[in-house]
Amino acid sequence: MVQSKNASTGTTSWTSTQAYVLATICLVVGIAVGYLLRGSSTSAAAQTASSAPAMPMGSGQVTPEQLKHMADKQAESLLAQLKSSPNDPKLLAQVGNLYYDTQQYKDAIDYYRKSLQADPKNPAVRTDMGTSYWLLGDADHAIAAFTDALKYAPNWPTALFNRGVVKWRGKMDVKGAVADWEALLKANPDYQERTKIEQLISEVKMHASIKPAAKTDKPGM
Repeated sequence: MVQSKNASTGTTSWTSTQAYVLATICLVVGIAVGYLLRGSSTSAAAQTASSAPAMPMGSGQVTPEQLKHMADKQAESLLAQLKSSPNDPKLLAQVGNLYYDTQQYKDAIDYYRKSLQADPKNPAVRTDMGTSYWLLGDADHAIAAFTDALKYAPNWPTALFNRGVVKWRGKMDVKGAVADWEALLKANPDYQERTKIEQLISEVKMHASIKPAAKTDKPGM
């Protein structure tokens, strides 16, 4: 038996069939998620991280500590510029992007928030802040950030798509998720990922009737 922790309701038990269905739908949207969840351009730190050679000691992976060090080093020049322009929203967002791209989401949120204090109407920054919250497991703050972005840019496709994903994955709100995705397609008829989103909507609707299994003390198979 597979268990999925819901951000608002605690731990819910799932059958293996339900887990398989979710995995199948995730495959459908996988490419779209990877493209859409990022609201602004990828930073140099992320490019460096993605092309970094295998690390010594047999790990073969860049560790969180190494990513943090990489982000801090990459941010040094921007932080130096901020000393003379501490309220520059673009500089603050760029620092936020560095930390976002190196998976330092709490730091990213701090800089996105400062950027938004200077430029509250920037939907891309609000979307990236919301995505950072989601990647930290905070569905409520993520949805709030996406909703704020949509107040300033009602048809912002990334915010609509991401809010739908969090409603679906974080809140199990299928109707709310589908409504956001359909609104995205209606407002953006030429959207380049339209086919993937239409397929996602179809798959999610098809399996909307699948409910969490009753909780049991029996071991999973």
